[in-house]
Amino acid sequence: MTGGRIRAKIRRSHLYTFACHRSHPPAEDGTQDTQGPGYSRTVYCNQPHVHTQKPNKYCTNYISTTKYNILTFLPKAIFEQFRRVANLYFLLAAVLSLTPVSPFGPLSMIAPLAFVVGLSMAKEALEDWRRFIQDMKVNLRKAGFHKQDGEFGLKPWMKLGVGDIVKVEKDQFFPADLLLLSSSYEDGICYVETMNLDGETNLKVKRALETTLPLDSDPTFREFSATIRCEDPNPSLYTFVGKFEYDGKVYPLDPSQILLRDSKLRNTAYVYGVVIFTGHDSKVMQNATKSPSKRSRIEKQMDKIIYILFSILVFISLISSAGFLVKTKNDLPKWWYLQVPDSKGLFDPGKPLKSGFYHLITALMLYGYLIPISLYVSIEIVKVLQALFINQDIHMYDDETGTPAQARTSNLNEELGQVDTILSDKTGTLTCNQMDFLKCSIGGIAYGTRASDVELAAAKQMVMDLDGQGETGMPHSLETSGHGFVDSEIQLETVVTSKDEDDLKPSIKGFSFEDDRLMNGNWLKEPNKDDILLFFRILAVCHTAIPEQNEETGTFTYEAESPDEGAFLVAAREFGFEFCRRTQSSVFVREKYPSFQEPVEREYKILNLLDFTSKRKRMSVIIRDENDQILLLCKGADSIIFDRLSSNGRTYEEATTKHLNDYGEAGLRTLALAYKKLDEAEYSAWNDEFMKAKTSFGADREANLERVSDMMERELILVGATAVEDKLQEGVPQCIDKLALAGLKIWVLTGDKMETAINIGFACSLLRQGMKQICIAIKNDALVQDNKKAKEDILMQITKATEMIMEEKDPHAAFALIIDGKTLTYALEDDMKHQFLNLAVHCASVICCRVSPRQKALVTRLVKEGTGKITLAIGDGANDVGMIQEADIGVGISGCEGMQAVMASDFAIAEFQFLERLLVVHGHWCYKRIAQMVFAGFSGQSVYDDWYMLLFNVVLTSLPVISLGVFEQDVDSEVCLQFPALYQQGPKNLFFDWPRIFGWMGNGFYTALIIFFLNIIIYYDQAFRAGGQTADMTAVGTAMMTCVIWAVNCQIALTMSHFTWIQHFLIWGSVATWYLFLLIYGEMHYALQVNAYRVLREILAPAPIYWSSTILVTVVCNIPYLVHISFQRSFNPLDHHVIQEIKYYRKHIEDGRMWRRERSKAREKTKIGFTARVEAKIRQVRGKLQKKRSIVSSSSVAQQT
Repeated sequence: MTGGRIRAKIRRSHLYTFACHRSHPPAEDGTQDTQGPGYSRTVYCNQPHVHTQKPNKYCTNYISTTKYNILTFLPKAIFEQFRRVANLYFLLAAVLSLTPVSPFGPLSMIAPLAFVVGLSMAKEALEDWRRFIQDMKVNLRKAGFHKQDGEFGLKPWMKLGVGDIVKVEKDQFFPADLLLLSSSYEDGICYVETMNLDGETNLKVKRALETTLPLDSDPTFREFSATIRCEDPNPSLYTFVGKFEYDGKVYPLDPSQILLRDSKLRNTAYVYGVVIFTGHDSKVMQNATKSPSKRSRIEKQMDKIIYILFSILVFISLISSAGFLVKTKNDLPKWWYLQVPDSKGLFDPGKPLKSGFYHLITALMLYGYLIPISLYVSIEIVKVLQALFINQDIHMYDDETGTPAQARTSNLNEELGQVDTILSDKTGTLTCNQMDFLKCSIGGIAYGTRASDVELAAAKQMVMDLDGQGETGMPHSLETSGHGFVDSEIQLETVVTSKDEDDLKPSIKGFSFEDDRLMNGNWLKEPNKDDILLFFRILAVCHTAIPEQNEETGTFTYEAESPDEGAFLVAAREFGFEFCRRTQSSVFVREKYPSFQEPVEREYKILNLLDFTSKRKRMSVIIRDENDQILLLCKGADSIIFDRLSSNGRTYEEATTKHLNDYGEAGLRTLALAYKKLDEAEYSAWNDEFMKAKTSFGADREANLERVSDMMERELILVGATAVEDKLQEGVPQCIDKLALAGLKIWVLTGDKMETAINIGFACSLLRQGMKQICIAIKNDALVQDNKKAKEDILMQITKATEMIMEEKDPHAAFALIIDGKTLTYALEDDMKHQFLNLAVHCASVICCRVSPRQKALVTRLVKEGTGKITLAIGDGANDVGMIQEADIGVGISGCEGMQAVMASDFAIAEFQFLERLLVVHGHWCYKRIAQMVFAGFSGQSVYDDWYMLLFNVVLTSLPVISLGVFEQDVDSEVCLQFPALYQQGPKNLFFDWPRIFGWMGNGFYTALIIFFLNIIIYYDQAFRAGGQTADMTAVGTAMMTCVIWAVNCQIALTMSHFTWIQHFLIWGSVATWYLFLLIYGEMHYALQVNAYRVLREILAPAPIYWSSTILVTVVCNIPYLVHISFQRSFNPLDHHVIQEIKYYRKHIEDGRMWRRERSKAREKTKIGFTARVEAKIRQVRGKLQKKRSIVSSSSVAQQT
């Protein structure tokens, strides 16, 4: 096992001041209380057999995220299907169709219901089967475990048990929650990546207890035995309480010794650990939520429509049965030729109430086509076809990975068009988790000519906004003042970076810097070369990374705790200062100085390292160079560094501050760099005090260390600042901008620290310069210990922030809410969550940082239930599963963090930028299609012949309705993207609100009345056949059905805005099919039984009145709808009506200026996105122009006087 200790000679704990100390001696009396409720777990290490029997038997390591299993699928799935009111109604009708009172055969009722329920259950089974396969891939992963007598073997994760000794190697996931026993480093340090848990990319340092460090190879576990007493399973990722009993001593445990399931071992050859929590007891699974059953808003509203229609149906049936009761009692005895009472007892004058009841059931079924099951069959088919179109959309196909979009749950298609709030993860969703060194400021001079992605996106938008607005291509308010001033102010418009030029240069991961002044040794010619030299050395020396040399190429890569640190080292290498080696007490840098052609390896002795923490926001290293000079090198947040500058160290402060503001505006992450020279006596005195604080024990140890460190990190001299770009996923700024212009609100929920989240907010244009940031956080650490005071403090902050927003007079003022996970714990409690939500919805953007997976789900639930609006959650990791399942719509990104998010999602895409098309195009279309086909599918007519009814529902109107639901487009996809405000028709529910629902019901009622009574009037006493006979019931019923077919299909055609040959074929083909059916049906033997022999060929077709009445009734039925749509288009047009007119008359080609003007109007007012950033910049320019104009006017007046 010595091969694993390639880098073990470095005792990594020497590199850390705060995180990796040995602060806890053995607890002689077990002072840490792990008894009582919540602390009942006992783990017998290396004795897993003890945990196979009660009372120490715990759950297995098998995990399942499925909704069903073999036993529960049928009952659960059937329950889910019959939660739909319509399915319950159809089930009742199907049961009644088996009775003698049914006017139809049972097949016509049972078959469609079985199809709808069966199709839905099959979809559920397929989706759950995919979850099961994904679960088994995880459960069957192999893990190294101690078999016996110091021998290790492999077994599946699902077979691991509490108490097992596990060996995990580099870049493997931890199979369960483990207690770290030892690692490949001598002092038990290991690095852990927790991206799947909290989204953070910075590596966490974990450390083993000193007493278990000798357990560093397989044979050492031959006789190992210990006991762990700790807390019960809980969802808290950042806490752990327990004690470790070993060799007769008791040692306290804390979170720094715990390795959580689904986190990954990095930068460490191997670790040994003992299993504490398995399977669903592990903290990541405790944060998981059950797979929910989701239904769309339209589907829920259809249930309400069913209630209304059923009430109408019952009312009509009661009237019908009351009339039948009277007829049965009074008139039926006179009609002796009907042979009453009949053999079935359905018509019995002696029992009129019984006959009336039977007739009520018959009437409910006879008029039951008022609630057409064919509509539900059509909707299921349409949703499957819509999902197929989403899957086949080439514009949402990722060429790099070969991944298409995937609609995993087709029953939420229309919900995509009604989203109000998007809740997004950060790492892997918005960002690539790649840092690029882009710009820097050294000695008050800015370096780096390359533009960031945000600058490029904003520049394009600004050019687009200014293009064509005035005669010169600028707004009129800017034209009059000349070009020079505007060009100097709107710097984004003059970005010179060319993508073509970028592509010609070989890319270096982590380094996108371009400026010849610093490259290839040219910095030696700069006037401030001493500052530049110091800047490069700070980058190369001030860190905790480890170099790894590629034996083939000879180049170095760096295993750093954060991507930022890695980018700094790559930048230093490219500038000629290559960090190449680290020993216990020194770092070695190959410097191309003083000659760029001849590198020199220099040693810098590390005296102390004051590491970075989220509280300190800085990192310092004290070194001794080859000239025996002691230096303190420091990098950190600019606000922290500037407060610690000496009076003679502020030479470059003003210039550097300006550069930092520019970098922040460009969406870059910034750090300030400073140094300080120390003399021997000063350092020696400080080091004595520092070592005293470092080796002390007690509650005030951390405070003493912080105090002593702070003493040293004073009187610094500013050198410069770095600007690193957290590379966004391709197209993210543009996508966020389009979604904002479509009226969508965007929240970011991330496990990253606040500074990182804010930087990404700027990069995504969710934040911008001038936006007022409201940071809700527990300011005083003492408040954390007092829950009551902490809650009062947070509530006061929320109240004051809300009042500030309400009192704001400036209409352009924008607010951003930023809150951390610790504070969110209180803000999400029942007595405070509504005040928090009220504040959040009044802010332009909301960023929640340091949140756990469970908090992500709780925030999503609060937004969903508190606003009553449709929410969409998008993420790519296991830590996003909770919010994806909790949201109305969950979107998973098939990124590099595994497939857990995709498996839990309703829709899957390869990149965040595809969300724009998924919502703005497919969401818009699906919502309108489903809404229109629902109205087209509900019918108020009843038809007499059983075959007519079946054909009417299955073919004659279903196929045209399906074509409407699948192919209809009010505008094409390009227009959807150019006019994002069209999307608001969905969230505002313009096409499925109650006025429109009742309007369509009224239209159906009117159509039914016209078809019935107009046909009765026409055929009642008119000579119908050549022999002078009047029409019988079959002829009138068939004529009515013909009118129904024509009226419904013509109305569907009037509803459509977009025709293809498929729609024409299905609509007019349905009409033709009706006549073809009548010809064939009339020749069948069955037609003789129902008096319909050759009903078309000999009865209807020869009669001119049949053809003329069909035309008359169809026209009269459709006149009100035609008048309505004509009036609306002429006097109260919707947005898409205007666009359709422009496209029809080709004005978008002939008059480009009008087209751009209409596009600029078709935006929702928003305060986020780079469009809002550009508008703020233009307002700023206008303000300066106005100020300049007033100064010029004042001076002119003064000269005249």
